[in-house]
Amino acid sequence: MCGIIGYLGRRKVLPILINGLLRLEYRGYDSCGVSFLYNDDLITVKTKGKVLELKEKLDLLTESTIGIAHTRWATHGIPSEVNSHPHTDFLNNISLVHNGIIENYESLKKFLQTKNITFRSDTDSEVLVGLIFYFYKGDLKEAVLKAISQVVGTFGILVLSKNKREIVVARKGSPVVLGIGEDEYFIASDTSAIIEYTKDVIYLNDGEIALINDQGYYITDFNNEIIDKDIDTLSVTLDQIEKQGYKHFMLKEIYEQKDVIKNALAGRIDLKSNSVILGGLDFINFEYLEKLKRIVILACGTSWHCALVSKFIIEKYLKIPVEVDYASEFRYRDPLVDQDTLVIVISQSGETADTLAALREAKEKNAKTLGIVNVVGSTIAREVSCGIYTRAGPEIGVASTKAFTNQLISMWLFVLYVGQKNNLISIEDRLKIIKNLSSLPEIIFEEINNSVEEVKKIAENFKNSKNFLYLGRGINYPIALEGALKLKEISYIHAEGYPAAEMKHGPIALIDKDMPCVFIVNKNNNYEKVISNINEVKARGGVVISIATKGDVDILKISDYVIYVEDIDNDLTPFLNLVIMQLIAYFISDLKGCEIDKPRNLAKSVTVE
Repeated sequence: MCGIIGYLGRRKVLPILINGLLRLEYRGYDSCGVSFLYNDDLITVKTKGKVLELKEKLDLLTESTIGIAHTRWATHGIPSEVNSHPHTDFLNNISLVHNGIIENYESLKKFLQTKNITFRSDTDSEVLVGLIFYFYKGDLKEAVLKAISQVVGTFGILVLSKNKREIVVARKGSPVVLGIGEDEYFIASDTSAIIEYTKDVIYLNDGEIALINDQGYYITDFNNEIIDKDIDTLSVTLDQIEKQGYKHFMLKEIYEQKDVIKNALAGRIDLKSNSVILGGLDFINFEYLEKLKRIVILACGTSWHCALVSKFIIEKYLKIPVEVDYASEFRYRDPLVDQDTLVIVISQSGETADTLAALREAKEKNAKTLGIVNVVGSTIAREVSCGIYTRAGPEIGVASTKAFTNQLISMWLFVLYVGQKNNLISIEDRLKIIKNLSSLPEIIFEEINNSVEEVKKIAENFKNSKNFLYLGRGINYPIALEGALKLKEISYIHAEGYPAAEMKHGPIALIDKDMPCVFIVNKNNNYEKVISNINEVKARGGVVISIATKGDVDILKISDYVIYVEDIDNDLTPFLNLVIMQLIAYFISDLKGCEIDKPRNLAKSVTVE
């Protein structure tokens, strides 16, 4: 998992590459490097560490106008200068940056070593550039095609050779986008790296390869058949990928939840008819919806928690049984799905390797598929039968915030859409839900402003804690899981999330004065049960932080800290509790001095298994 960028044109290449790497650093940040042509020489500069350290090694005024670059999240080999990209062959004739994994690299490496090709790093990527070198006879694209025909695995690659002003780009399983300017070309793994230069882009599909030179570009499949591709126009703006005065992207994205919810609802709700309009689902015919007997939701990480919440609302309102599965586990058993099963996949990036593989497994079993995806033009968005874009905008912080919120909004829209098609949700109930969803942006905005000081006080008191326990019941137990995940991701404090009733089946053994317990205790039909769980913690000397419904004064008697949220319909309380979880994790991490937007060992888009 990494960020890759390349440029060919009239401008000096190094400022463009460095700027692109800074934009992509959220995708990988343990090492980085560049390769560029200068006076017909191939020059490569690499470093272990951040992009700004690489920048210090470079003369940005160097008169080169073609190059490739990479920022890394290690998969093979520890973070080090020798293991960082770009990788070159042992004679320094060809350079490559690679996003993905070459699964058969060991056998390929042994073969190449018998041909007197030597290696310096521990990576699979160096083996790929060695294989290209082995096949290279003056035609770089031909050598790349021959090499990738021998490869098992995934890749998005940019390849540069000595003495030739051309870049070869190929894709199988890892995203690549080609940006088209005026007599200049930008290639990247993410549009954020090129948005300030051009909005005209071409998304490469799996099995496509492009040759880019000063005369232009052409794209073929791996059989060398020419492909005509449409040029898309990006809707993302530069402001969306900048901090705009916030200390961290994560904080900015927490505050943006007010606006992104509005984006997700815009044009999709008709208040005159109290109905939901989802053009991306219009292909699902009425007969299929009438016969729909089962839904399977596949996701990973934060998206999996969204899937768990979605199970509650789908089963309640649509009366359709829902199974939630980890996408990473789905295809390693014999999953029982068929043409009568709707498989929903949830992914922020639309490139999550495990989720994409699970999607393809479901399609092989003839299931209809629906994608809940944020990134327009992503692989999952293109491969599902139908889908809903979440419209959360670019999410730069590695720990997901606004993307989760809009995934859940999208699932609500799905429920309302199917409910109106099948007459499962009355007009009155639809109106109520639509009005409640429409009111969320302002409620969330007020909640953030009203709770920040209390959350900061909690963060100050518990920033040095070693463990946390998060507990909730019903529709909010997945939010407890998400709260624990957020804290683990960015503060490195060990945290566990559980359904509150499960505490007595093991986790209660951990309770003492040093184990803060965060309870979700909204006023609902589980309220008294959660109160009992809080009392169990207090009886063992535990510390209780309660997220409670505004106006609940009784909770003050049994809690050490209370953060109040608005009194709204219980089915929508996950949105409010989620924001508090995000703020707790953020402020604890900030006080600890952690790198919040780039937590150690994590990457934003998980494009490897």
